[in-house]
Order: sequence, then C-alpha cells, then structure tokens
Amino acid sequence: MTDKIQKAEDAKIPKGTVDLIGFGRLGLRIGINLIQVHRGGPKTINVFDGQKISNGDIIFHLNGGKVGQYKGELLKELCKHDPEFRAVNNYNEDITDDNIDKIQGDVVVIQIAGGDTIPTAAKIIKKAHDNGATVIGTGGIFGIGEEEIITKDISEFDDSNPVINALRKEGITENYKVISTNRFIRDNVPITPYVLDKVANTITKEIIKAL
Repeated sequence: MTDKIQKAEDAKIPKGTVDLIGFGRLGLRIGINLIQVHRGGPKTINVFDGQKISNGDIIFHLNGGKVGQYKGELLKELCKHDPEFRAVNNYNEDITDDNIDKIQGDVVVIQIAGGDTIPTAAKIIKKAHDNGATVIGTGGIFGIGEEEIITKDISEFDDSNPVINALRKEGITENYKVISTNRFIRDNVPITPYVLDKVANTITKEIIKAL
C-alpha cells in the first residue's frame, strides 16, 4: 500500500509549460493561481509583457510589486519553489513578429488588452496552433460580478460577440477556447476585481485540464 501511495504521489508532479501572453491585472491573478497548484500544475511558466508596474496597478502593489518594476518580475519573486520543481521565466517584452518564435508553451494563454490587439492575438493563436499547443483567451470580460462566465470554443459562439467576429476575420475559426462575460466597453460597465477573479479562476481550470 505504501509503495502504491508513493507511486501515486510521484505521478502528481508539475509538468508542461504555460505561456502567459500579457501580464496585467488578469495575468497576475492567473499566474498566482498557477504557482499555488499542488500535486500537479505547470512545471514552467513563461511570462511575456513589456510593461512596468504603475501607480494604478493595485493588485500588483498588494502582492509586493514596486512602481517601475517589470510586471512579470513580480511573479518570479513570488514563486519560491525550487526551479527544478517549478520555474517562472520572465520576458520583459511584448510579443511581436520579431520574437513570436519564443512562444513554445504546451498551453498558451492570451490576455493582452488595450487598442487593436486582434491582429496580434490572431498571429499568436496561429503560431501556437502550429506548435500543437492548446490556446486560451478572452473575448470581452467587462462586468460588475453578476455575469455568467462563458467558456467555449470560438466555433460555438454566435455572431453577437465583436471580438469573436474580428478573430474570425483573421482566420481563427476553431481550436481556441474563449472565456467571456459577453460584455464590452460599449456596454458602459466597468471591469471589477470580482469579475477578474472569476475569469482568472476559470482560465486556471482550463489550463490545468489542458495540461
């Protein structure tokens, strides 16, 4: 019995690589979730974000971040595991055409925001597909906390979601798991920490299932 238990425990070790593309308020929540996973979870987390912590990045300050520090560096500081057990690799850069080959994760999670991010997201998704990776992203996550968190493949959405429509025009029509509240900036609602918590928890579950 003891040998069986030991073998079961030995099998429950971190494995696989997760690429977090964009590391803002949502990305940090996902990263913290991942480094806390016990008896499993990712072995390696790669963080891609060229932005630094600002005065308004409250969730970063609450977790010990400093103004002017690269956002991904905070997760590396928080992850106290032996790197042989679980490692965080921080890339202080945004993904562009010049560095897109750095995307190598078994699971690629896209949470870039601000401006017209659709063309960049589409290129990342196509690169991840070429690598055989599972790809997860968001499609509108505005809300006050009462919204249903929708989780389904891009092929299962109707044409009422503008993010989905824009990605389809870029050729992304399947094998892309989208997490959404189906509410957008046009709906005149904020993005509350309650919604970000729920979305981060949902994405974390999808990452673990994919691994």
